Amino acid sequence: MDIKLGKNDKRYIEGTDDVYNIMKNVLLRDNKIDQEKEHFWIVGMNLAGYILYIELIALGSYKSVDVEPMNVFRVAVMKNASRVIAVHNHPSGRLSPSVTDKDITDRLIQVGRILNIEFVDHLIISPLSYTSFRSIGLMDELEKSLKYVPTYQVVEQIRKEEKQIAKEKLDLEKNKTKAEKERREKLELATVTALITKDVSIEDIAKIMDITPKAVEILLNRKSL
Repeated sequence: MDIKLGKNDKRYIEGTDDVYNIMKNVLLRDNKIDQEKEHFWIVGMNLAGYILYIELIALGSYKSVDVEPMNVFRVAVMKNASRVIAVHNHPSGRLSPSVTDKDITDRLIQVGRILNIEFVDHLIISPLSYTSFRSIGLMDELEKSLKYVPTYQVVEQIRKEEKQIAKEKLDLEKNKTKAEKERREKLELATVTALITKDVSIEDIAKIMDITPKAVEILLNRKSL
């Protein structure tokens, strides 16, 4: 689920405090019941640190949340993010990383390397404070880990999924372009029709719309079909 930023939220990430302040506000916007569940978000950025998106990847129970690495990176590939930050909340308020938190971070680092997307940091947040894996040295430790280094077969599967995501992205862009073209043509046709009913000449319509008289005639022929 895509998370919309508030008009007063920063769009650039300069440090972990920026991430926390944005995500704390996101968490507090939820109703009381959802605030008591674990959320797992991904903040996607470009190389300059500009936020491209914030996505809620998973919503769990009051003490855990399941995260699939390719779901984390799917949106990053679709939206051309080169860097990502993971954020999840602990409803208990306890900010120490669990073994599960470390494991998912380890796996995300490895998948990010395969996809050439930098996994920058992982924050655990509560309404009052946060812990940054990078700030406490845990990211440095996990980046050296060999626990989840994938086999050749796993790497190939991840690359295969990346190609599929890229294809979906291309199809989406084609559909978007087609839809925009159809909307533009409908608007042009409506404009020509309205001007013709007011007895405006084809030459004058062409000047008004900044198109050729031939293009106006094509639109009129399409209208009569």
